[in-house]
Amino acid sequence: MNKINSEKDGNEAVGHGQRMIHPLPCLFTTASLLSGFYAIISAINGNFFHAAVAIIVAGIFDGLDGRVARLTKTTSIFGMEYDSLSDLVSFGVAPGLLAYLWALEPYGRYGWLAAFLYVATTALRLARFNSLTLEKSPKDFVGLPCPAAAGMIATTVLFSRYLGATESVKHISILILVYLLSYLMVSNIRYMSFKHPAAKRKKTFQVTVAMVLLLILVAAEPPVTLFVIGLIYVLSGPFSAAYRIMHRAEKGVEEQENII
Repeated sequence: MNKINSEKDGNEAVGHGQRMIHPLPCLFTTASLLSGFYAIISAINGNFFHAAVAIIVAGIFDGLDGRVARLTKTTSIFGMEYDSLSDLVSFGVAPGLLAYLWALEPYGRYGWLAAFLYVATTALRLARFNSLTLEKSPKDFVGLPCPAAAGMIATTVLFSRYLGATESVKHISILILVYLLSYLMVSNIRYMSFKHPAAKRKKTFQVTVAMVLLLILVAAEPPVTLFVIGLIYVLSGPFSAAYRIMHRAEKGVEEQENII
């Protein structure tokens, strides 16, 4: 009987810990939300460059809040829900509005429908991620992470400015990009997650050198480097999926030949 009571008390303590509010991770989440809100205001005012930078800054804070929570062992259900609500604003509404005001408005209803689809698929992607996380901790992302999708839109704005476009643009490629990102977020295509690094201790030095080189490249030409990195990551999922399909097909052919 005492054992049952102790187990019950332990479960209640775990549940209470999961519902606790931890200020430090929430501070980073709030900073991400603030950056996303500032991106919305900047986009409405026509400051598309500032809006794009704010979305990237929101992505940095979003990456920090989870790591801070894991390092300080202050993860909680409240923090996860707050982070999702913040992500919907910073990586759903903000980039969707930015894309619409910057490049999609000339396309009429096709433009605002693309922006709405982007926001809706962001919400669906976050809901699916939360449900999968409650069941188990996935090693890879199922579907394109919404911060990566928002970063792709933001870096596209920065890259276009680097090429000389200082105001709004009209190009069919931006419309296609928004629809493509919307699809990838709710697809079953897997993307690499950097929350569980696979590098062993003996490779720590090589990883550090690679990070230094990457930092130098970003510092040299931020608009170009960030755009290329974002594009590579977005395309890595479909290319990896295609490679796995081709590999399975080749393996199936070899097995059939061995049977014959």
